[in-house]
Amino acid sequence: MKELYWTRRKVPRHAVLLVALLTCLSVAAVELFRQQVRQPNYATKLAATELALKAMQCLRQERERRGYPVDLTVDPAGTGLVGAEVTPVTSIAGHLGAKQASVNPNFAAVAVEMLAEAGVQSGDVVAVGCSGSFPAINTCVFAALETLEARPIVISSVTSSQYGANLPDFMWLDMERVLSDQERISFRSVAASRGGYEDRAIGMSEDSRRLLEQVVSRNQLPLIDADSFTDSMDQRMALYRQYAETATIKAYINVGGGTVSVGRSLGKKLIRPGLNLRPPTGSGDVDGVMYRFVRQQTPVLHFGQINALCQQYGLKTPQDRLAEVGASNVFVRRDYNRWLAGATFLLVVGVITVVAHRVSKAPAASDTAEIPAATGLEETKAASAGF
Repeated sequence: MKELYWTRRKVPRHAVLLVALLTCLSVAAVELFRQQVRQPNYATKLAATELALKAMQCLRQERERRGYPVDLTVDPAGTGLVGAEVTPVTSIAGHLGAKQASVNPNFAAVAVEMLAEAGVQSGDVVAVGCSGSFPAINTCVFAALETLEARPIVISSVTSSQYGANLPDFMWLDMERVLSDQERISFRSVAASRGGYEDRAIGMSEDSRRLLEQVVSRNQLPLIDADSFTDSMDQRMALYRQYAETATIKAYINVGGGTVSVGRSLGKKLIRPGLNLRPPTGSGDVDGVMYRFVRQQTPVLHFGQINALCQQYGLKTPQDRLAEVGASNVFVRRDYNRWLAGATFLLVVGVITVVAHRVSKAPAASDTAEIPAATGLEETKAASAGF
């Protein structure tokens, strides 16, 4: 009796195949016909990257003028921003591949994107911590801040790891001053530390420490001469507050892996490269300038783990030349065509609706099967009554 009140209607096999085929073709079309979409702040990113490129070219020319020819064995692109393997002012081992990848002017666009996500606007105060390990990224960060017309407060450490700004007569503070003197950048560091272990160059020779102090002196900057690791952090935070005056520090940028900024070994493992808006899990006992800022709800931009950053932002550094301006997905990304996606969705839904409507109108096979049975039953009842 159940079949008298409810019957299942079978969807024709050819209709199922049609809907499946149309769905597959729609997905393929959406994936295949993606469009190139300019990312937010495109013009600002382009301007910052072009400024970074000019600054890098300026530094290469100055390096050669000072008698330091480019070593193509470690710097095959001939950028002039990859240093020597070991010098008296080299503090720690460094990864050559990361240093080569860092020489990419498009990092300026990455800095613009992070700063924009952090809410930094023209006139905002930004604290910056630089080391000599990645002079190219320092240059890109400076170019981004210059283009955004922010108010940077920069504190640098002098030492560098291998292949960084470790040429004794042309270290990061010297590079920074060249960029200022040639009016590429309008600001400089307000103070500097020796850097290295504990930010005090512990373990380096007296001659090396003397060279570091000479770099600070010839660039006419005050030396952060701390008594301890904690004292170094305290002095830096005090300087940031002093120069910020009454303004709020809207972001902190760290370049490199200096322990005073990222903390000791555990701190380096916990903080992730890129933009950090909250302290990482498990960092309650870690101390460092970055952690102090992020605990105050100040966005932190961490330029560390360079190869990971390159992968995250689509930065490609050719081995034999400087990367082309704009060659990154921070400028243009292949994105889905929303109009095409919407049209194919409506098409598939429309076809399914039509098929469902036609199936509902068509008589079911069980309907025709039940009619004779019902008629025979009535005839039987009539015969019984007549009998």
